[in-house]
Amino acid sequence: MESMLNKLKSTVTKVTADVTSAVMGNPVTREFEVGRHIASGGPGMCWRIYNGTKKSTKQEVAVFVFDKKMIDKYQKFEKDQIIDSLKKGVQQLTRLRHPRLLTVQHPLEESRDCLAFCTEPVFASLSNVLGQWENLPTPMPNDIKEYKLYDVETKYGLLQISEGLSFLHSGVKMVHGNLCPENIILNKSGAWKIMGFDFSISSANPSDAEPKYTCKEWEPNLPPLCLPNPEYLAPEYILSVSCDSASDMYSLGVVMHAVFNEGKPVFQVNKHDIFKSFSRQLDQLSTMSPALLNKIPEEVREHVKMLLSVTPNVRPDADQITKIPFFDDVGAVTLQYFDSLFQRDNLQKSQFYKGLPKVLPKLPKRVVVYRILPALTSEFVNPDMVPFVLPNVLLIAEECTKDEYIRLILPDLTPVFKQQEPIQILLIFLQKMDLLLTKTPAEDIKNSVLPMVYRALEAPSVQIQELCLNIIPTFANLIDYPSMKNSLIPRIKSACLQTSSLAVRVNSLVCLGKILEYMDKWFVIDEILPFLQQIPSREPAVLMGILGIYKCTFSHKKLGIPKEHLATKSLPHLVSLSIDNNLNLNQFNSFMVVIRDMLSRMEAEHKTKLEQLHVMQEQQRSINITNPGSQSEETKSPSRSIFFHAGQFVHGLSPFAPLQMSLTLEEKQRLAKEQEQAAKLRSQQPLAPQTIKPASTSNTKDLTSSLLNNMTSLNNMSLANTARPAPVQGTTIAAFPSSSPMLGPMGAPVSNGFNPPMAFQTGGMGMGMRPTGPGLYGGMATTTSTPNFGALTLEFSQNKTLKTKSSQGCYCLYF
Repeated sequence: MESMLNKLKSTVTKVTADVTSAVMGNPVTREFEVGRHIASGGPGMCWRIYNGTKKSTKQEVAVFVFDKKMIDKYQKFEKDQIIDSLKKGVQQLTRLRHPRLLTVQHPLEESRDCLAFCTEPVFASLSNVLGQWENLPTPMPNDIKEYKLYDVETKYGLLQISEGLSFLHSGVKMVHGNLCPENIILNKSGAWKIMGFDFSISSANPSDAEPKYTCKEWEPNLPPLCLPNPEYLAPEYILSVSCDSASDMYSLGVVMHAVFNEGKPVFQVNKHDIFKSFSRQLDQLSTMSPALLNKIPEEVREHVKMLLSVTPNVRPDADQITKIPFFDDVGAVTLQYFDSLFQRDNLQKSQFYKGLPKVLPKLPKRVVVYRILPALTSEFVNPDMVPFVLPNVLLIAEECTKDEYIRLILPDLTPVFKQQEPIQILLIFLQKMDLLLTKTPAEDIKNSVLPMVYRALEAPSVQIQELCLNIIPTFANLIDYPSMKNSLIPRIKSACLQTSSLAVRVNSLVCLGKILEYMDKWFVIDEILPFLQQIPSREPAVLMGILGIYKCTFSHKKLGIPKEHLATKSLPHLVSLSIDNNLNLNQFNSFMVVIRDMLSRMEAEHKTKLEQLHVMQEQQRSINITNPGSQSEETKSPSRSIFFHAGQFVHGLSPFAPLQMSLTLEEKQRLAKEQEQAAKLRSQQPLAPQTIKPASTSNTKDLTSSLLNNMTSLNNMSLANTARPAPVQGTTIAAFPSSSPMLGPMGAPVSNGFNPPMAFQTGGMGMGMRPTGPGLYGGMATTTSTPNFGALTLEFSQNKTLKTKSSQGCYCLYF
């Protein structure tokens, strides 16, 4: 492995050294940067071809270099002959200008070590493509090694060479004299170009109708570079020392044979006895075997046979060859039309571009990308042609890899993204938005593609807005979330609210409904649902669009609407919309279905929550009953009660206890007075109970039992009284259900030691009722005395004994 790396390194170093030594000092290097060695061509494959760029403009070129070391073995006069021949060929090529001839960008320059000139960008020579790899770099470039000509390339290439010969013969009255694969160059776009005019012959009388060409006798002692390739020469060159335009046509016939036979000419020539070889060749041509041309396509085989005729007059001329049916192939015609576009007006171009999408799928990708695409993108400078060209460019982009798209198409598309006129440009881009978002890098999407979508949403044309809204859902999954959230959604909402077009408003809602799944839940709840309530119009289509968004959000697994939002926002809005007079029965039913679904889910969720809460409370209560010792002091002791009656403080309020609410000045004054009264009550001596001797056993009365019985009767009377329509005049009975505790001052619950608490207020005589007989309270009151009770509080003490206290008309019974 290491030896292979060392060999490769030495090879690269050698090639670099060759380039440096060959080109260094040549004036071409002042204006052009020479790159890597890519191909070879010209007479005897003596020209090395390098890629390069012009330093001032960065324009791509090909640099042809002839290293003089190649001819070191020759004598000086032979070297001079070779150099002069090569110079003549380049100088002649420089003077000639035609699309079928190789275009010279910089004339020939000579230095001590080399000759060099620059041309249009080049891929390789036809000889390289057909398998002749002399003077090529090592290792062999894969693009040349693996290159195979397609039928359309072969047909159109031969047609181009025929057109080039027609120009030479008819236009400038010149015979090329050395037409062969090594003098046919394939430029970077794949077009076939003629070079190698080292042995060209101009007409002696160019003004005459019949040109006359003077041919030199073959000199076998000259170096091969000073002689044309004999395998492609017409027999008359050697045998009769004559030539004319028909001689080039014979060479074209041999080239056509070589193209279809892996680069092999019709006959092999013995260069040491060339006259004998040509004599034998002449005999074979006179009785040509059908097997000689069996690899040539049948539709052109007869024409090739005519081109290889011994008699020059039988050979078709170049103009006739360009018109044979073989070149009527749709691909060849398409490529030919592209080469003549500069001669067409806009109407002719537009008609051609309209039909091009039907032709492109029939052509090889390489031909489309390197031949047709550059011609199409060159039309982007003409705004009127962009709507006709753009669909074809995007069609080609679909067949390209992402790397090819970025390298070959995107640079030309970027300026078109910003064009707003004609409006069809925007429509075409919108229809192919999925392609653009798939193959365009993220940075270019953000800077070029999405701004175009935003312009479409804000366009004054309703049709553009509608189309944009309809297309957005088809590529929404390709838009990054920040761009969708911060740029796209706000523009859709704005288009919906600001438009006067019902179609745009409805399409905005439909668009939002389709792209909800690409948003997160809280963005929808915070931004989309509140937006629905801002829509002013009440057309049925708009209302159904709103309902659709609610339904999608409500039923989507990832989204959903919380029950709080359902209860406070969504349901009230939907209910108000459902009774709109514009809705028909089916639309109203659609609203009600969604509303019922929302209500059902809200009910189920909230019921489940309450049930869970109830279970937790029950579990906590059972824990408290099971572990009473763990309860806090507050849980074990009932809250102290505060009773107010007639503005007096009765019991249970500490003067230092904090109040749970702010009090007015009057309330604070009253509270201070009550606290003062309470202090006086506490400072009085308690009443000593009197010992009552029982008169007899039979007369002993259990006051506790009596009091309890009376309390029971009072309660029953109170309950019965509540069922009456109106209370008896002069009677007041207050009854408190066990589930509703009494409220004292400031709303504090009243408790007096047992559950439920009770308090009875009496106005007049004992609870508001006169006793039915004497001795009800054991002598404390009689039927004729009606003390004014301020309050009556009953409490049970643990020892169940009766205690009485009396002070200022207040009686307290303790049990």
